[in-house]
Amino acid sequence: MDEGNELLIIGDRVLIAPEPGDEKTKTGLYLPQGLSEKEKVQCGYIVKVGPGYILPVPNDSSEPWLGSGNGPRYVPLQVKEGDYAIFLRREAIEVRYNQKDYLIVPQSGILAVVRNDLFPEEDDFDEN
Repeated sequence: MDEGNELLIIGDRVLIAPEPGDEKTKTGLYLPQGLSEKEKVQCGYIVKVGPGYILPVPNDSSEPWLGSGNGPRYVPLQVKEGDYAIFLRREAIEVRYNQKDYLIVPQSGILAVVRNDLFPEEDDFDEN
């Protein structure tokens, strides 16, 4: 793909930069060996999110030839860019974009997220 193109994520899917399988994640979570060895669960950072779940357009049957004038409406996703996601590996689809490997996962395949703004930065602690 050309670097000038923008990658758009559709619907309820998210783009994840996967972490290599480790027993302990960068955020401090420990994954049981059985899960990480069998690659049932994987972790990574959410890079991009889709618009969400599309809502049906109300059917105004009095004048169906008239457009609603409004674009589609969406229910936003719970996850957001920058979240650290723990997801089911079987739900992921591997893609390569701009010479980097990513995974596209539906939100339903994400088990949990760690939101960075919940934790203070390490530099915020004064050791004295």
